[in-house]
Amino acid sequence: MASPVFTYMWEYDVKNEHQDAFEHAYGSEGEWVRFFSNSNAYLSTELHRDIERPNRFITVDYWTSKAARDNFQKRYESEFHKIDKACEAFTVSEKLIGEFECYKTY
Repeated sequence: MASPVFTYMWEYDVKNEHQDAFEHAYGSEGEWVRFFSNSNAYLSTELHRDIERPNRFITVDYWTSKAARDNFQKRYESEFHKIDKACEAFTVSEKLIGEFECYKTY
């Protein structure tokens, strides 16, 4: 079995008028992916939209390890908070679902 990678998931309730902007910022070519791509330890991001509640989204970010993600956030803390603050306008709420080990193969 492959070694696990670190993943964390967030849930977002997105404002109707900001769905396009949210999908762009959090999607596969969005601002978060471009930012995280500054690290060799970043693997990918998935954006999921709820079929029953179209304003509800889940992001799943994959990193080589929790320590690598934590180090990246610490090193780029001001940039991280700047993007996070700008994206707050898109949502009614956001919640960390959790941090996990993932056995996905890349």
